[in-house]
Amino acid sequence: MCSSRPTEPLRSWRTGRRGDRAQATVELALVLPAVVLLLVLVIQVGLVARDRVAAVAAVRVAARAVIVEPSPEAAQRALRNHGGPVAGARVTVGGQLHPGGFARVTVELEPTRLPLTGRFLGGVVLREQLTVFVEG
Repeated sequence: MCSSRPTEPLRSWRTGRRGDRAQATVELALVLPAVVLLLVLVIQVGLVARDRVAAVAAVRVAARAVIVEPSPEAAQRALRNHGGPVAGARVTVGGQLHPGGFARVTVELEPTRLPLTGRFLGGVVLREQLTVFVEG
């Protein structure tokens, strides 16, 4: 008589499932730290990009203030009034600060650092510069 059953011994369904679950757990434990690190790196890059845009906006705000009142104090005051992450930015104003001259406004801003990836940024400083015509 011919049997349709395989000749291999049958494994218990419980043993097979437990082995599969253990393998999946080990794979997850190996892959999860890499996935989390990749996700944190992507977030860090996004924060640096956001801070770069904030630095560009800050130099524009400071430059508008310098056009009317050519002094570093006016530029710093404009950034404080603007608020946000640019309020603590460093501003330098140089060049020809008399009416009809060209003033150079520079804003330096440190990017936001996440605890895990921030140390890899080292001494990165976002620096934006703009030259404007001083009104008289």
